[in-house]
Amino acid sequence: MENLAISFRPKKIEDICGQKHLTNPNAPFFKLLKSGKMPHSMFFGPPGTGKTTMARVVANTLESPFYELDATSLKVEEFRKIFAQYQNTLTKPIIFIDEVHRLSKTQQEVLLIPMENATAIIIGASTENPYFSLTAGIRSRAMLFEFKQLEFEDLEEILNRVHEKLTFTIDKEAKSYLISSSAGDSRSLLNLLEYALYVSKDINLELLKNLRPHALKDGVSSDNTHYNLISAMIKSIRGSDINAALYYLARLIDGGESPDFIARRLGILSSEDIGNANPNALTVAANTLLLVSKIGYPEARIILAQCVVYLASSPKSNSSYTAIGKAQKYVSENKALEVPEHLKSPLNKGYLYPHDFGGWVKQKYTQVELDFYKSSGIGFEKTLLEWHEKIVSKDKKS
Repeated sequence: MENLAISFRPKKIEDICGQKHLTNPNAPFFKLLKSGKMPHSMFFGPPGTGKTTMARVVANTLESPFYELDATSLKVEEFRKIFAQYQNTLTKPIIFIDEVHRLSKTQQEVLLIPMENATAIIIGASTENPYFSLTAGIRSRAMLFEFKQLEFEDLEEILNRVHEKLTFTIDKEAKSYLISSSAGDSRSLLNLLEYALYVSKDINLELLKNLRPHALKDGVSSDNTHYNLISAMIKSIRGSDINAALYYLARLIDGGESPDFIARRLGILSSEDIGNANPNALTVAANTLLLVSKIGYPEARIILAQCVVYLASSPKSNSSYTAIGKAQKYVSENKALEVPEHLKSPLNKGYLYPHDFGGWVKQKYTQVELDFYKSSGIGFEKTLLEWHEKIVSKDKKS
């Protein structure tokens, strides 16, 4: 049996599952591809979402020579050989670079002139955000296209396509586990299916769990168990119910949920629901994310549990969360306020340097009075409120 991930790889953009924001006939990407005006592109997103497949689809559609390179073992000389081969021709090859974020700055710089001169179409693929992993020169010459994690329905469609071509049986439980445990990764789904078929043409849950005991990363299931459990854990912490929060954490761990994913959600909660009522909560959550990314299971469960207990036990405030929401709403609904002259850069005449006045002096910072933030007066936030009132009360005493 041929490798399923390769043999079932789509050759046309219309056959790609998921990524509707790219494959819809009205999508800018779709229109650019069909018009033959394909820009240099950087595809970024989770593994198994179709980045390499899309690059091959581009080459097939444009009928262009296709070179697939891996940034982890790439030498600058390989670029130069390809560019030299097409230097005096009208043919424009497509150079696809997987793991493009691993290119050194020198390697990236070699691409700048060919990109500028359009002697080739450069397409990169990365699981990293190119806004941070690529140089400004590369980013300015390329369009950035995000690939999103595939939904349950997308993976189900891929599985159905395979089922139409190959003879095998799979029961309902096994099908659900095959899809949900693949975490939105089509390659993962096809690889598990392929090795299951080497064992038996009658696929059941026991067989799949023997090959993959736990779900991968941020799994998505048809009954939304993944989302319900993480939601229940967050709400339990927000409600200061330590035991309920630990129960849902244990369920997430037992289901093979990525410790990184859990820690990221705890980080968001520490700021959104606790905030300055206990500023140290954000530090604890940040250190939790750092540690579990380096350690992993089984020990990561202890670190996650410590963080959950700490957050559930902390005083709660959503004052900062509410305040930024109000500020953003104001910005979106009102004309931008002109920055007062004395606050502009470089330093202008009229600005009063607070340190010259004992740490605070009354002056205007916005054209109109704004009122976004309301302290909850809970935990350390009460102390911050007292500090702030003491600072600004200097004007009232003068």
